[in-house]
Amino acid sequence: MEAEEANDRTHAVDAYSRLFRLDGRKAVVVGGGSGIGRESALALAAHGATVVCADRDLKAAEESVSMGPGMTAYTLDVLDGEAVERAADELGPVDVLVFTAATNVRKRLLDYTSQEFDRVVSLNLRASFDLIRAFGRGMAERGSGSIIGFSSIRAVSVEPGQGVYAATKAGLVQLARTAAAELGPSGVRVNTVAPGVVATPLTEQIRAVPEWSDAYANKSALGRWSRPDELAGAVVYLASDASSFVTGSQLFVDGGWTAIDGRYTPPN
Repeated sequence: MEAEEANDRTHAVDAYSRLFRLDGRKAVVVGGGSGIGRESALALAAHGATVVCADRDLKAAEESVSMGPGMTAYTLDVLDGEAVERAADELGPVDVLVFTAATNVRKRLLDYTSQEFDRVVSLNLRASFDLIRAFGRGMAERGSGSIIGFSSIRAVSVEPGQGVYAATKAGLVQLARTAAAELGPSGVRVNTVAPGVVATPLTEQIRAVPEWSDAYANKSALGRWSRPDELAGAVVYLASDASSFVTGSQLFVDGGWTAIDGRYTPPN
C-alpha cells in the first residue's frame, strides 16, 4: 500500500513538472513579428511547441524566427478573410492560436471619421472573428485546442480618445466568451489576455510625451509600464494543460491598473 502511494505521489510530481510543457503541439502566433506576439512565440517555443510566426511583415516574422528554435515564418494579412481561411488549411492541424494584432486611432468620438472607425474595427474585431472561425473549426473537429486573443484594460476602463478601441476590445471579450461556450463541448478553450500599458509600437505616441507616459506608469500598482515579455507567461499558461479547466476568461496582466480607483492617493 505504501509503495502504491509513493508511486502515485511520484506520478503526480512528474505530471506537475510537465504542466506547462507544450511538446508535440503546434502553435500559430498572429502578430508574431514584433512586441507581445514575438515574445509569446518565443515563450511557446521555449516550452516545446512548434511555432508559426504569422505576420503581415514577413521580414519581421523571420527576425522573430531567428531568435529561437522550432519556429517558422508565415506571411498573413488578417484583413484578408480569404487569406485567413487559406492559412488555416495550409498550416494543417493547430493546437494553439494566439492573435495580438491591433490598431488604435486616438481621437474623441466626435472627431472620428467613418474610415477611421472601419479601420479600427476591421483589424481589432473583424479579423479576430475570422481567425476564431477559421482555426476554431479545425480544433473543434479534432476535439481539442486553445485560442488566446488579446483584449485590453480598455475593455473595462476607458478614457477620452479611446472609445472605438475600447469598444472593439470589449467586443472581442464577448466574442471569445461566446466561442468558449460554443466550442467548449468540442474540447476547445477560448480566453483573452488583457494587458495594461505595454511598451510596444502601438503606444509610442503616449511614451513620446513624458507627462502622459508618467501618468500611465503611476496609475498601476507597480508604478511602471510593462515589457512585452511580461505577457508571455500568461500565454504559456493559457496554452498549456496548466489551464485545462480555464475557458471564457479574461486574464488581466495590468500591474494592478484595474484594481485601483482613481489617480489620487489620499494622505495617511
